[in-house]
Amino acid sequence: MTELSIPDKALVLLIGVSGSGKSSFAAKHFKPTQVLSSDYFRGLVSDDENRQEATADAFDALNYVAGKRLAAGLLTVVDATNVQPGARATLIALAKQHHVLPVGIVLDVPEAVCVQRNAERADRTFGADVIARQRSQLRRSQKHLVREGLKKVHTLHGQEEIDAATIVMQPLINDRTGLTGPFDVIGDVHGCRAELESLLVELGWELEWENKKAVGASHPAGRIAVFVGDLVDRGPDTPGVLRLVMNMVEAGTAICVCGNHEQKLHRALTGRKVTVSHGLAESLDQLAGQPDEFRAKVAEFCYSLVSHYLLDGGDLVVAHAGLPERFHGRASSRVRSFALYGDTTGETDEYGLPVRYPWAKDYRGRAMVLYGHTPTPEVEWINNTMCLDTGAVFGNKLTALRYPEREIVSVPSAKVWYEPTKPLLPPAPPEREPDLLELSDVAGKRVIETKLHGRVTVTAEHAAAALEVMSRFALDPRWLLYLPPTMAPVNTSAVPDLLEHPAEAFTAYLADGVRELLCEEKHMGSRAVVLVCRDEDTALKRFGVAGPGVIHTRTGRAFFADNRGDELLSGVRDAIGKAGLWAELDTDWLLLDAELLPWSAKAGGLIREQYAAVGAAATAALPVAADTLRQAAGRGLDVAELLARTESRLANAAAFDVVHQRYCWPTDGLDGLRLAPFQLLASEGRNHAGTAHAWHLAQADKMISVAPGLFTATRTIAVDAEDPVSVAKAVAWWEELTATGGEGMVVKPAANVSRGKRGLVQPGLKVRGREYLRLIYGPDYTEPANLARVRQRKIAGKRSLALREYALGMEGLDRLAAGDPLWRVHECVFAVLALESEPVDPRL
Repeated sequence: MTELSIPDKALVLLIGVSGSGKSSFAAKHFKPTQVLSSDYFRGLVSDDENRQEATADAFDALNYVAGKRLAAGLLTVVDATNVQPGARATLIALAKQHHVLPVGIVLDVPEAVCVQRNAERADRTFGADVIARQRSQLRRSQKHLVREGLKKVHTLHGQEEIDAATIVMQPLINDRTGLTGPFDVIGDVHGCRAELESLLVELGWELEWENKKAVGASHPAGRIAVFVGDLVDRGPDTPGVLRLVMNMVEAGTAICVCGNHEQKLHRALTGRKVTVSHGLAESLDQLAGQPDEFRAKVAEFCYSLVSHYLLDGGDLVVAHAGLPERFHGRASSRVRSFALYGDTTGETDEYGLPVRYPWAKDYRGRAMVLYGHTPTPEVEWINNTMCLDTGAVFGNKLTALRYPEREIVSVPSAKVWYEPTKPLLPPAPPEREPDLLELSDVAGKRVIETKLHGRVTVTAEHAAAALEVMSRFALDPRWLLYLPPTMAPVNTSAVPDLLEHPAEAFTAYLADGVRELLCEEKHMGSRAVVLVCRDEDTALKRFGVAGPGVIHTRTGRAFFADNRGDELLSGVRDAIGKAGLWAELDTDWLLLDAELLPWSAKAGGLIREQYAAVGAAATAALPVAADTLRQAAGRGLDVAELLARTESRLANAAAFDVVHQRYCWPTDGLDGLRLAPFQLLASEGRNHAGTAHAWHLAQADKMISVAPGLFTATRTIAVDAEDPVSVAKAVAWWEELTATGGEGMVVKPAANVSRGKRGLVQPGLKVRGREYLRLIYGPDYTEPANLARVRQRKIAGKRSLALREYALGMEGLDRLAAGDPLWRVHECVFAVLALESEPVDPRL
């Protein structure tokens, strides 16, 4: 038996003249789906497998399918003669493009046997001269196959060897998916032996000592150490680090990927020409004092290191400089180069160092990627990736990540062992007044790091639009601590005549693993943020502004142009005092999120000019049109279809009028105004916005109980999304709320801030009623043709916007609670306003 070892991610070229048995060999050893036959593709494009004129088109199709398979990481076998260098070159280039290994299997069968086999096939009309030419091409090619780029070539001589051959699928050396950990993944050591010993002890490892140096380590819980490379150079004891790690790897308690410094050290130790820089001189000097046998083992060890490892079923990838998803588990010079060096933009920074492409910002892969290479003062998660190089050799610390626990463990460096070319920490910003706002804080493109949702980008164009609004219309920014986020709608309902329905909200949250929900009545008012101070001294001391506080819109504008704002704030302040919340929360100010009713209190002009005008025009014109059409029908004219459409539009207009009128009622001063608080956002030193909704509503109830004429309650119903009875009750409640034109409800995770299977979960999904939506989409949106168009709405952009604005709002409240300077808080407030300029359908 002859075993042919084939990588499990490979492009296999069967090479042999016609009649050498390639198709029989492929059918015997590979799945039918793995084999791409040139004859079969000729048949696909011409209905004749032997039509040679179709060969070019056949190979175009074959190469396309092969590319799709290789992109998916699937073993692909090409059954063609492949005796010409040009044909092989195209396929080898395809393998290189998809970072898989090209392998050749040569079936070297005597020419006479091939001629005889072709003669026995009625569909083969070419003569022995074709076989002779193909065999001549094969003979000339065989000694050059590896040079052409095939990583491995198996040659089987004669039918007996072919019959005796077996295929053994061999995982790539970087495939350690069966190794599940737990792991301690350790960042760049760079010769810092003492720090490595301290870190291993901190991680719970038991060290073996020799001459006061650790030479081995094991973990009582069976953990495995994973080194991200760059063990060597710059530091005080590269030989000590290598001896410890090499022994751990040999004992099976550690694995290690190659770093760029190991690659360069190997070249130097094996006599290759290298530039002795970036700490290599220190390693060579230290190794010069070691026995020849040890230096040889070091060279062998460095040579044996692979570019990256796939671990834990593919859920963890470790590479020295990181690795995009398309390279995971692949093998090529490009993959190795990226894993060792990363990718650069071609530019250099002010220190002469290459500017590296920030691949982690674009990473969206399933696997966690841990890496080093580029030192950073502190570790941070960026899209499920983390750099663990925290500059141990530069005097900062040596860091490890416990996997799967995601726990960071660090030990400080003993000293600065090597001065970095580029300072590890950026220069400290100049001192500034904490409450001084500067144009540079908000102008131009901004990237804001949020705890909940990572980095949020504000474009320069959107920042300019927000600056226009803020400078012309908004309140004094010292009052603006928070702007509410936009709210995402549910997916389009599966119910044919509805656009929105609660079932889609419950399904969406359940898909994210959120079961306990709270449905809140959606008041048709105007969103109001209320900042109320206990007294004017508090306002001056805490915010630097005189006054009782502010009530502002979601764009930062004052809610009232007259003294009603101060009167309303006075009522809110008294209610807070009577409810005992000043003392209970140990604060002299509160920030509330609420709805101010009625809608007409703020939107009176809009209602008159848009909604009322539309309703009045329709209800004035359509009855006349309907009467005229009825008269025409009485005279025998065929206007039935037009009459039905007009009557339907009249009914729609009447319903439209009913809807907007229910949100309008007269007010006189504070009489008629109602405030519906549903969230207590912040107080001194605390961000309350992440607390469960039940707590917020309980605080609101305390205020409502002492001032029922000023406040109105927000009705709610709790839902267990996995309980059909609970879901049915919530749906019935929504139907009751919306039957006569009520806006609907908001479905929220009961726990408030929640993370699901795909990251941060939407803080709320609004579910609006069929009749209310006439205000949004027009009186006639319920007509079948119109509804069909509206149901094609795209909500992904709106949902993305809602999450980003929510994360920014929470980040601003966190900074406020932490006592950060005003400009840090206002950075988040301004960004929310800037994001409102994104081109999202305003009806969503």
